[in-house]
Amino acid sequence: MRTLAEINEKITAGKATVWTVEQLKARVAEVGVPQAAKEVDVITTGTFEPMESSGAIINLGHTDPPIKIRSCWIDGVLAYSGFGAVDLYLGATQPAEAQDGEVSRERGGAHVIEDLIAGKSVHLRAIGQVTDCYPRSSFETTISSKTINQFYLFNPRNLYQNFIVGVNGGDRPLYTYLGPLQPRLQNAVYSNGGAISPLLNDPELQQVGIGTRIFLGGGIGYITWEGTQHFPLQKRLPNQTPIGPAATLALIGDAKQMSPKWVRACYFKNYGPSLMLGVGVAFPVLQEAIVQACAVQDKELVAPVVDFSIPRRVRPTFGLVSYAQLKTGRISIEGKTVRVAPLASLYLSRQVSLELKQWIEAGQFTLTEAVAPIPMDRTFVPQDRWGSQMTLE
Repeated sequence: MRTLAEINEKITAGKATVWTVEQLKARVAEVGVPQAAKEVDVITTGTFEPMESSGAIINLGHTDPPIKIRSCWIDGVLAYSGFGAVDLYLGATQPAEAQDGEVSRERGGAHVIEDLIAGKSVHLRAIGQVTDCYPRSSFETTISSKTINQFYLFNPRNLYQNFIVGVNGGDRPLYTYLGPLQPRLQNAVYSNGGAISPLLNDPELQQVGIGTRIFLGGGIGYITWEGTQHFPLQKRLPNQTPIGPAATLALIGDAKQMSPKWVRACYFKNYGPSLMLGVGVAFPVLQEAIVQACAVQDKELVAPVVDFSIPRRVRPTFGLVSYAQLKTGRISIEGKTVRVAPLASLYLSRQVSLELKQWIEAGQFTLTEAVAPIPMDRTFVPQDRWGSQMTLE
């Protein structure tokens, strides 16, 4: 139907027709897939949800005399320093440490990242390994995004293609990465946005790959690799959408361009800090099949209901539930009505999709062709601590 070059020419000229994925779904319901595919050039998707496998690369610049940092705390949060002399990696879920060494779970790396993106100054304390070329033993200062060299998010696992619904069939409250789960199935929490979520509209990852340009935290980012725990071989429905956690992506982007509107720290009670992140993906309409995939509805997507009261890697489930049912706010588990809430902000997910649409319409965001596909043959390898041991002879 179109080439990517043709679509980018239309974007640059301000003539591209861009719809959010919800606008596309509504139009397909009116005129069908073939006609909608003729009318639209680009479809935008978005999500705003916790993505705890995130973090920031920071380069401080060299001190005088130089220091080779081997331990470093930014606003009390330990940053990894085991590579370049003044290179750091600040993990979003790393908790802050008090002066007495106690851990404060309510603040962590995500809060420092948000503060730096917001232009605030933060305290830094470093201990060095003294060598002939790095004679300094310690360093203390305040830094901001303007006083450091590189400051970019490098996130090993974002954009889960699908996820789970968490419940608690036990007799005490549980505090999880989905938030509090009340005992005896008093509540349920789901994470994915369903039919508005980016990768459920591209089930076989045909429209994304290494080098794909994306909306990341209010700035421009890129897909760099498959994400950790990438599991595209998850069981799938006939429409090729997965029935549980499946594909993931690793993302990168310049944090100096980002906005605290789209990068927000959060805290899960008795669990720890995490990072709420806005991510948007645009799909060029190169063929009709792309519109067909993006026409998927919440009633055609499912997630497993998982019981967190069983402390095992593989937990029992109460079957599958559709996203249409989840979004009603009530699901039924073994005859019991259970209230359910999303962990992702559906409102802000829609706003990500809309902002990306506006960027493209204004000619500020063109689309890139992937330099390599995301592998679709990865298996999921667990670590069984009590498994069989190898005998050497």
